Amino acid sequence: MKHSIIQLFIGLGLAVFLTSCGGKKADQQQQAPPPPTPVTAVKAEKGSATYYDEFPATVTALLEVEIQPQVAGNITGIFFQDGQHVSKGQKLYTIDPQQYRAGYDQAVANLNVQKANLNRAQKDADRYNTLAQQDAVAKQLVDNANATLEAAKMQVEAAQASIQQVATNLKYTTIYAPLDGTIGISQVRLGAAVGPGSTPLNTISSDSPISADLQVDDSQITRFTALQGKTNVTRDSTFILMLPSGEPYPYPGSVRIIDRAIDPQTGTLRVRVAFPNPKRILKPGLNGNVRVRNNTGQPQLLIPYQAVTEQMSEFFVFVVGDSSKVSQKKVTLGARINDKVIVKNGLNEGELIVTEGTQKIREGAVVKVNERKSE
Repeated sequence: MKHSIIQLFIGLGLAVFLTSCGGKKADQQQQAPPPPTPVTAVKAEKGSATYYDEFPATVTALLEVEIQPQVAGNITGIFFQDGQHVSKGQKLYTIDPQQYRAGYDQAVANLNVQKANLNRAQKDADRYNTLAQQDAVAKQLVDNANATLEAAKMQVEAAQASIQQVATNLKYTTIYAPLDGTIGISQVRLGAAVGPGSTPLNTISSDSPISADLQVDDSQITRFTALQGKTNVTRDSTFILMLPSGEPYPYPGSVRIIDRAIDPQTGTLRVRVAFPNPKRILKPGLNGNVRVRNNTGQPQLLIPYQAVTEQMSEFFVFVVGDSSKVSQKKVTLGARINDKVIVKNGLNEGELIVTEGTQKIREGAVVKVNERKSE
């Protein structure tokens, strides 16, 4: 019995010793650092920073005129096809001229009558003034003759003014194109009654050159003012219009007009960029984007865009430091250029930036770097 008890104590002691040793080994295994996380990294380098800013734009005619009737009447002629190109001075519409021609003829006849009256009054005044020199006629008769002469002269002037008015009205019965351009769909048909203040008959807009209007903020004023008047002749131009299809318009543009004032509601300034339109592809009202080349003139710090992570509208990158440990840095970004982005603040040239594997690391993690050259 005594021997059995001794063996029991020895067995329990051995078990406790073995358990203690096993626990220490387990703790040592838990405290061992994790292996370095494999990542790909590149150095932040300076490079050419030529890129394009994009601005939403709406195509607008440089000149656009509504065709308004100046006299009342019925449409008796339409001399164009809807949507065709018209030339300045081309006949477009006629309004029934009969009443205006009759008014003109009447005004001419009235002028002839007034001229005859003036001729008679002139003769009477001459005769009475001759007799007055001989004291052969009463002074009152002379005064009456002179007054009649002056009235006759005024009647002639009034008749001449009336002729000018009716002649102008008669001329307005034929409507001509005020400029070269494309005419729209006619708003009236033959026989329609029209008059001053009624619905416009049509609209003509110039089509070449044509413009794209864009809004820029006040920080861009100096830039666009410097570009105003610059003529571009190559495909790789300062101004490129991107069509709704996503294709670039084949002709380059140039700044034509900068508005006189900033819109106080939006804080933006309207800029009008003109483009040649020889094939009349561009139509007023078309929406697109104007790409404006931006060349800073000096190298900029560039990193791959995939290295950037966004958190709460702020941007960060992982930088590999001493002992292959990574730290997260907040950066201020500029324009994106293809697969790269300009870094304005927060990063130095030559720092090693993690581009692949960012989702597997965190602040202070040790990494195994596969460094690649920046392209």
